[in-house]
Amino acid sequence: MTDTQPDRNERAQLAFARLLPKLFRGGQAFVGVEAALSGMDAETAARRPDGLPHSVAELVAHVNWWNRWMLDIIEMGQALPYPAHAADTWPAVTPEDWPRVKGEFYELLARVDTHTARPDLANPVNHDETIGELLADFALHTAHHFGQVVTVRQALGAWPPPGGGDTW
Repeated sequence: MTDTQPDRNERAQLAFARLLPKLFRGGQAFVGVEAALSGMDAETAARRPDGLPHSVAELVAHVNWWNRWMLDIIEMGQALPYPAHAADTWPAVTPEDWPRVKGEFYELLARVDTHTARPDLANPVNHDETIGELLADFALHTAHHFGQVVTVRQALGAWPPPGGGDTW
């Protein structure tokens, strides 16, 4: 290993730590999660548009399920079993559940913030997955489903949100 290798690794880790919150929240490459959820009343959030399989509330509840699972693994420092069926990760959501589901989403984002600059991101924690890989998966899974949130809102005629979307 050369004398520059630790410096390069440290710079890479710092760059990854700066990038992760942007991936969790969007706002550069895609509409931020706060904007994507803003102005959603409970009835609209829980409504499934014709031809689409999920409501905004169901998508966010699903994201919450996986984000909680990944954070539990990171925080406990040990692997957890995968769910037996994909359907187990799609909780039923009613309009009455929306405030709790939305609040939980933001609580999970706050929890992940404490892990983005960890010095042990390369450590395996879930079978062969490292902490950094789980955090990246958290970010990508959230971004994937928030793209669907935008599509559902568009199908419901509830887009753009009050603060606007990516429309320039």
